[in-house]
Amino acid sequence: MLSICGGGGSAVAAGEEFRALHPLPSPQPHPQQLGLGGAIDTLLLNPFQVDEGTLLEIAQQRYNAGDYRVALEHCNALYAENPRNLENLLLLGAVYYQLREFDMCIAKNEEAIAIQPNFPECFDNMANAWREKGDIDRAIQYYEHAIQLRPTFADAFSNLASAYTRRGNLMEATKCCHQALALNPRLVDAYCNLGDILKAQGSYREAYNCYKEAVSITPSCASAWYNIAGIFMQWGDFNKAVLYYKEAIKFKPTFYDAHMNLGNLYKAVGMFQDAIVCYLNAAQASPQNAIAYGNLGDTYYERGQLDLAILSYRHAITCSPSYVEAYNNLGNVLKESGRNDEAIGCYQVAIDFIFFFFMILRLQYPNVDFCHVIVDVYRHALLFNQPPSSSDKSWKCLYGDGNYANAIACYNEVLRVDPLAADSLVNRGNTLKEAGRVNEAIQDYFRAATIRPTMAEAHANLAYAYKDTGLMEAAIISFKQALQLRPDFPQVTCNLLHSLQCVCDWDDRDAKFAEVEGIIKQQIKACDFHTFMSLLPSVQPFHAMAFPIDPTLALEISKKYAEHYSLIASRFRLPVFAHPARVPIMTDARTSRLRIGYVSSDFGNHPLSHLMGSVFGMHNKDTVEVFCYALSRDDGTEWRQRIKGEAEHFIDVSMMSSDMIAKTINEDKIQILINLNGYTKGARNEIFAMQPAPIQVSYMGFPATTGAIVSPLEYSHIYSENLVHLPHCYFVNDYKQFSALMFRSVIKKNDPLITSFYIHNIVYFAIENQDVLYAVCPHKRADYGLPEDKFIFACFNQLYKMDPDIFNTWCNILNRVPNSALWLLRFPAAGEMRLRSYAISKGPTVYGHTTGTDVLWAGLPMVTLPLEKMATRVAGSLCLATGVGEEMIVNSLKEYEERAVFLANNPSKLQALRSRLKAVRMTCPLFDTARWVRNLERAYFKMWHLYRTSSHPHHFKVVEDDASL
Repeated sequence: MLSICGGGGSAVAAGEEFRALHPLPSPQPHPQQLGLGGAIDTLLLNPFQVDEGTLLEIAQQRYNAGDYRVALEHCNALYAENPRNLENLLLLGAVYYQLREFDMCIAKNEEAIAIQPNFPECFDNMANAWREKGDIDRAIQYYEHAIQLRPTFADAFSNLASAYTRRGNLMEATKCCHQALALNPRLVDAYCNLGDILKAQGSYREAYNCYKEAVSITPSCASAWYNIAGIFMQWGDFNKAVLYYKEAIKFKPTFYDAHMNLGNLYKAVGMFQDAIVCYLNAAQASPQNAIAYGNLGDTYYERGQLDLAILSYRHAITCSPSYVEAYNNLGNVLKESGRNDEAIGCYQVAIDFIFFFFMILRLQYPNVDFCHVIVDVYRHALLFNQPPSSSDKSWKCLYGDGNYANAIACYNEVLRVDPLAADSLVNRGNTLKEAGRVNEAIQDYFRAATIRPTMAEAHANLAYAYKDTGLMEAAIISFKQALQLRPDFPQVTCNLLHSLQCVCDWDDRDAKFAEVEGIIKQQIKACDFHTFMSLLPSVQPFHAMAFPIDPTLALEISKKYAEHYSLIASRFRLPVFAHPARVPIMTDARTSRLRIGYVSSDFGNHPLSHLMGSVFGMHNKDTVEVFCYALSRDDGTEWRQRIKGEAEHFIDVSMMSSDMIAKTINEDKIQILINLNGYTKGARNEIFAMQPAPIQVSYMGFPATTGAIVSPLEYSHIYSENLVHLPHCYFVNDYKQFSALMFRSVIKKNDPLITSFYIHNIVYFAIENQDVLYAVCPHKRADYGLPEDKFIFACFNQLYKMDPDIFNTWCNILNRVPNSALWLLRFPAAGEMRLRSYAISKGPTVYGHTTGTDVLWAGLPMVTLPLEKMATRVAGSLCLATGVGEEMIVNSLKEYEERAVFLANNPSKLQALRSRLKAVRMTCPLFDTARWVRNLERAYFKMWHLYRTSSHPHHFKVVEDDASL
């Protein structure tokens, strides 16, 4: 708000309205003071015969009436007589602010400060002007100075909240609002600002209560009525939204935004004539605002009044020559009118604006963080009610670096201007989804699809959100709807196929995979011709592992993702990092230790922590110094606390930007940095693209190439990395340590006998000095709905890892083994009925990683068929590391079937194999975590030796008795 010599007032928000905030103090009584009407008459006859107090009162009256030009004339007349009148200078600043002449507003307040340096209202008003000019940091500095001068300045606290909201710091903004209300419980502006903050956070009910409180204090507060209408729009109650927009217009007939939104509502329900009236009223309220004419053109176009539509779009372009949507829509109307040459010209202008937008910004701001520039430009455009096209994919930069609050606030501004903007709903949904607020994102996508049923992107994004929440059937329906609207939609085609794979829908499977493989090849070829934009294949590297595509094509997919993260890294414009010196590391001296960094988003209740929980604390502290960098927040589980307590250094970097994380890693002088995510959820691979450490390793989280370690060397052509082979098995697990952990837990809880724990939802019980498989309370098959008298085959992998060939083989096995059953995981449950009914066709084989170690630790044999991809070979590696793996590894699908049938039909052979597995569990390399860690350290020292001696990186194998390490 503006401060005019006093306290109390109401809000001024950019793009909404600019109002008088504080009345001027009444002038001192004058011996011959005229009535106000008489003073005006005298002023008209001879302005020099009116005293300063009366002239100031008249100017204030015109200001309060919204007649700012006339108020300016009176203020200037007084200024000419007495340029040091503080009250007039303050009012002049307020008038210039309302006229959007922010530089003049600042100048007049600076004149006042030169006369009275400790004038808090002036600093508050200058802060408002700087805020509207887009300099939020300077505005905050001025607000804080005003508060320093007057700690009880409630209005300044409220305005400071508005500035913090603009900057996306909603926590500080909330604090300021509460401080303002503590000082002045009836400060309408503070209630409105608090409502804006809550709305940005998705707390619409609480925001509604704030706006409702504002109108209960000041029923004529147009902006509060306006925001209430917007909330009812959010809730889908169009009738109440119309009612409250009219209420806002009643109290402020020139309320541009209210006229626009009311027009948008009428247009959405087909009341075009009413919409046209609203848009004309908006244009009258803001004659140079292009959006009103653009919407007017849209309405005329929908009514078939093409000539009027053309005139409206041309008027919009005259008001805003860079109005991309107006050029595009004018092109559509001209094309429909048969004026194709003119239409092509319009389309070309629109394309040029979009294509060069980012390039111009990067040239103009080479040393500025790109995302912050985008946010500032976007907000600055909003000040003039001319937001750039919300459908432009470029605006993804708003949340590309985790600036979710900023992005949501900006999209809220767009939706404030046009609540029916389906594009903005989709974009806000994307931001909410990125921020983890998937249910809210689903609501935005659903509303967008309802407003514009033919918008393929809305259906597609709704499908992605459904898929993320496990609603696979709903996702499939929405994907199909998107493809009906836009058959050439490669991202949707590929994701639909993956969703069908997840529920074992194998109809036309080969043809669909052939189509997807063709799409990928075209996209990779197209990527080679686009260096400015980061184009990505529609199949993610993680999904490519489960698709029956050529492994070299999977490598190309990973390479394109690596290039994408390199582009992200380049936007931070960091200098090349200086790496630690190439000094020798002595394995028998603590004076110089090898500094190892592990980076992961899965330090918590996640399979990675279940398998690697002891690794970080088992390293030899005499020769290795371990740093764990957590990309995710603390989930409060024992898994997180255990790693945090046992690792030598555990750093939570979840709230840091990627460039700051890279700087931290480099400042810690990490020599070998391990990426435990790869291309999995929560990864931030741009950190590795910045190369904060001289040696970088991919391990565990992503069992394939990152495009930027384990398989036979004959398959090295499908990896971009140099391969390192560990003895026995690359895969680590932590089962031998579980019982020890449980003993500590038992002692801590004073339980003399038992405590239970879970491994992947399977219940085991641990007793002191007993095997972890000792059944204190043995479960019966009936507990899981299994027949007691059948031979049970089981696979607990997710269903997307299955395919027709392997399922057909399982059915053959069941037919050949009398009285047998197959136990599968309902993951997802939607696949069950399809598995019961589908015929079988071709594809890749099933594979096991984490579930494979579960099975072997339980003393159960498995049968596995290694193929070319690393993911299919892990189970075979696990079996060999037990020392009895030869009987469990096969070389063909036919041999797979035969081996399973043989073991099932020969109980003595099966029991002998089970006994051998159980006997070696406590001694074999597969479950010896400490031994595995020692071998891993040998690999690290070998890597450092190669780097230190300037040798070119190459493949190598680690040998346990290698004295050179």
